Amino acid sequence: MALLEAAAISKHFAGVQALKEVSFELRAGEVHALVGENGAGKSTLIKVITGAVKPDSGTLVVDGRAVPHNTPGLARSLGIAAVYQQPALFPDLTVAENIGLALEGGGAWRKIDWRARRRLATELLERTGADIAPDRVVRTLSMPEQQIVEIAKAIGAQAKILILDEPTASLTEREVERLFGVIRALRAAGVGIIYISHRLEEVAAVADRVTVLRDGRQVATRELREVDRAGLIRLMVGRDIDAIFPKRDVPIGEVVLEARGLACAESGIRDVTFSVRRGEILGFAGLVGSGRTELAETIFGLTPADAGEVLLHGRPARIGSPADAIRLKIGYLPEDRRQHGVVLEMPVAANTSLANLDAVSHRGLLDHQAERELARSYVERLRIKTAGLYAETGSLSGGNQQKVALSRWLAIHPEVLILDEPTQGVDIGSKSEIHKLMVDLAGQGLAIVMISSELPEILGMSDRIAVMHEGTIAGTLARTEATQESILALALGQV
Repeated sequence: MALLEAAAISKHFAGVQALKEVSFELRAGEVHALVGENGAGKSTLIKVITGAVKPDSGTLVVDGRAVPHNTPGLARSLGIAAVYQQPALFPDLTVAENIGLALEGGGAWRKIDWRARRRLATELLERTGADIAPDRVVRTLSMPEQQIVEIAKAIGAQAKILILDEPTASLTEREVERLFGVIRALRAAGVGIIYISHRLEEVAAVADRVTVLRDGRQVATRELREVDRAGLIRLMVGRDIDAIFPKRDVPIGEVVLEARGLACAESGIRDVTFSVRRGEILGFAGLVGSGRTELAETIFGLTPADAGEVLLHGRPARIGSPADAIRLKIGYLPEDRRQHGVVLEMPVAANTSLANLDAVSHRGLLDHQAERELARSYVERLRIKTAGLYAETGSLSGGNQQKVALSRWLAIHPEVLILDEPTQGVDIGSKSEIHKLMVDLAGQGLAIVMISSELPEILGMSDRIAVMHEGTIAGTLARTEATQESILALALGQV
């Protein structure tokens, strides 16, 4: 018998068909992947299952019990738990306190057994394989550590159905392996797991079955052994994508940006030397913690260099702040778009003009007409899907948020564009569009620095690849000589 059966689920939002007669089944001891482009209906289906959204029609059966009026509280009592990409923890409480509040019964005035609470937290964290002290305050945890705490809560609640929404988006390779170990243990214990991810290689590694959604409809449900990656992509986007990495040769011009012996004690950067030319995409690879993001922040003036120099067009450039970098036509798209890439509560138009307010201002006053025209031009150019120029950026899909973040820096007409994990957490279709845009920008003469943890992206999009290890460049490879093995050897310091 299935743990969960959702049959013919439909849902409208303000005239938009989010789901149309979608059916989904989850068995005990199964990892069932749910995939599709952003806007395909994955989030809405999960909200129906967790009781956050009431469907217009369709039926939901959990563990053989019909659930005609689902609510978040009822879903939890039925053993449904969800771990989202952005964990919902109390930042100023400890790990043990967060776990205790989620799992302990009793009223507001109950006496708390602090020793038992700490013991329970320690036991649950050990079951995840994580080395996290229960007395740690949550705001001191990394995003991966917070996700592990959420999983520990779900284990403690004895969840029968566990939903993992993009669980590896900010995990290192070692942390991903640890998570997969936890998933395998839960599966062996009979837990049914719904696994949502844009990373199709992970889906293939961990899932038993996969259901594909497209435009609010269920396209197919397959055993993983029956479908390959290319077949999944076809199902997701409704067409073949011959080139997720549509790299093409463009004219390479003179050196635009050069670093010589660059160092920053605060960020751990030491003796970094490289150059990037007009029309070139210089990829930066390396393990997490190797210094790639820290180097980008140093070049952009967030953590100014204390040794070495940066040159633009052969002339020394002083970059002591982001304002200096922007004035010098250097744009920087950061890794965490939700924290630093866009202001989610602000409209699309305001986000687009944020780095170049002088272009949409007159005598210190914002020219709303100029701001609208600027935003409209980038919405059209980047094909940003939005309800309007004044829609909140947070209401957009991840791929479209990334395009808004990119439009902000294109609006300064940069000569150098630094892209840190430009396609992290976006769907296959958006990834292909962003890659095509990068090639177009290079063709227009931009010098692009691309930081990526995805080796296929590094190999598929870079003209040259600089590999970092312990805060410096271990080696630079030409596109024609680079392989996954040669990049990893340099990243591990095996030179």
